Amino acid sequence: MPTLQHDAAELSPLELGAWRGLLRAHAALTAQLDAELEAAHGLPLTSYEVLINLAAAPERRLRMSVLAERVLLSRSGLSRMVDRLARAGLLERASCPSDARGAFAVLTGRGERLLAQARPTHLAGVRRCFLGLFSEPELLTLAEAWDRVSPGASGAGPAMDADPPC
Repeated sequence: MPTLQHDAAELSPLELGAWRGLLRAHAALTAQLDAELEAAHGLPLTSYEVLINLAAAPERRLRMSVLAERVLLSRSGLSRMVDRLARAGLLERASCPSDARGAFAVLTGRGERLLAQARPTHLAGVRRCFLGLFSEPELLTLAEAWDRVSPGASGAGPAMDADPPC
């Protein structure tokens, strides 16, 4: 295993390559997947992520704060996106009966239908642009590495926290 230099001022060429590689791969993959979803379904990747998280949630609903964490958006950014998706009829907001400040995003039937149409496009793109480039042992190594960076990030380990009550 290569020895890493730990100079506070500069990253070693190996460290820099690993870091920049992650950033470039993420940017390229998300741009490609976003373009495919937008062209085929008029659905940006970030909106797809909101819908897929709601579809997987109990009762197809999540607290706005939890949804923001899961899709890696600020609360205000998510709020604007939820407003757009609600105007399109893909989800709706629901108040929390036990917390006047709390709100839920709830997937609608229309949102569920669009997600069902878009999901094969997204999965095919993920397989073609990323998963298909690696062997099964390499995918296991990647999943283990992501879990070292962010425990539970791969989804292969412990389940993500459930939606907390109001």
